[in-house]
Amino acid sequence: MAKVKPFRALRPRPDLAEQISAPPYDVLSTEEARAMAADNPLSFLYVSKPEIDLPSEIDPYAPEVYEKGAENFRKLQSEGCVAMEAELAFYLYRQVMNGHSQTGLVALADCAEYETGVIKKHELTRPAKEADRVRHMEALDSQTGLVFLTYRSVPEIDKFVAERSDMDPDYDFTASDGVRHTAWAVTDEEGVEFLQGAFAGVEALYIADGHHRSAAAASVCRARNDSGSSDGFITVIFPDHQMQVLAYNRVVKDLNGLLADEFLEKLGTVFSMDGGGQPETNNELSLYLGGEWRRLRFRPECAVGDTPEEALDVSLLQRHVLMPLLGIDDPRTSTRIDFIGGIRGIAELEKRVDEGGWACAFAMHPTSIADLLAVADGGGLMPPKSTWFEPKLRDGLFCHNL
Repeated sequence: MAKVKPFRALRPRPDLAEQISAPPYDVLSTEEARAMAADNPLSFLYVSKPEIDLPSEIDPYAPEVYEKGAENFRKLQSEGCVAMEAELAFYLYRQVMNGHSQTGLVALADCAEYETGVIKKHELTRPAKEADRVRHMEALDSQTGLVFLTYRSVPEIDKFVAERSDMDPDYDFTASDGVRHTAWAVTDEEGVEFLQGAFAGVEALYIADGHHRSAAAASVCRARNDSGSSDGFITVIFPDHQMQVLAYNRVVKDLNGLLADEFLEKLGTVFSMDGGGQPETNNELSLYLGGEWRRLRFRPECAVGDTPEEALDVSLLQRHVLMPLLGIDDPRTSTRIDFIGGIRGIAELEKRVDEGGWACAFAMHPTSIADLLAVADGGGLMPPKSTWFEPKLRDGLFCHNL
C-alpha cells in the first residue's frame, strides 16, 4: 500500500511562477547559482542556496546561511509572491523537454512508509548532505525540495491524469533551459478520493532522485515525534513508463602508469572493440582516448553479475576496468574520476579530455528504469552515479510548510 496525502501547498502567484522557480539546489554550484540569480531578485535560489546572498567567502554550511534562507523565504511570503493554498489538494505537474513529456502527482508521501521500506531506496546517503537538508528544513519550517518518485504504472491512474491535465492549467511556462512546466490542482473530493484509493493499491514507490531530501524529512519527523504535518514529505510521483533516464558518463584523470597502447591491449581482454560510435544497448559503452572514439562491448564472460546491481554496466566497468586496470578502488572518494551527466552531451567528454587534462572518457548506455526497480526490489544499492534523470523538477513551485 502506498499512502499519499493531499496538502495545502505554498505556491507562487501564477504571473511570478516562472521568475520564482529555479533548478534544484543540488544541480548547480554556488558560482553557477549566483550567476543565474544575479538579475532576478525573486529567484528561489536565494532560498534553496542562500549562500549566494552572502559574501563569497562564506561557508555554505554556516548558521547564517540557513538564517538567510529563512529570511528570504519569509520575504517571498510577506510580499505576496507566494501564498498558502486555501484548501487541501493534490497537484499534477507536467514537464516537456525535447519532445519527451512526463506528468506526475504532487503529493505528500508517508515518512513511516519510507522507514518501513514501502518507499524503496537504491542509494546510500551521506551524513553531511543529509544534515544540510535537515538544517535547511528546520530553519524554514518547510520542505522546499521535491523528491522524485516512480511506481509501476496503473492504467486507471494514467487515465485520470490524462483527463485532468486536459483542463486549463494553473501554471504554464517555458523556463530558460527550454523545458515547459505546467501544473493543475486537484481539489474536488471525488478526485482526491480517487487518487488516494488508487495509490493505496500500488505496492511500492521508488525514489528516483532525492534520497537526501527524503532521509532528511524522515529525520525531522522522528525529531518532532508527532503525527502532524511533519509526518509526510513532498514528492512528485511519475509512472515508470514516462521516466527518462540519461547516461551518467565517466572521465578518468590518468591511465595508472599505462601507455595508451598498453591500456587498449588490456581492455581487449574485457571488451570486443570497433570504430567510433556511441553505445546503443546494454553491455556497450564508448571510450574516448587520444582524440578517437572506440565502441566497446563487454565479452560474454564479463557481462555477468550475481545480483541486479552487479550486472549493471556501471558495475561491470568498475569491476573489470576502473579497479583492476586504473586503480580506482572507491569511485565515491577517488579524485581520479569524475562523473558527467548525460545532459551535457558527448562534447563535454571530449572537452574534458582534449582541453581539461583528463586522460580518457567512458560514455555509458543509460541504466534503465526497469534495472532501477529490480535493484530496489532486491534491497540492493546502485553504484554511485548510475542514473541521471531529466528533466529536473523545479524548486519553488510547490512547498510544504511544516
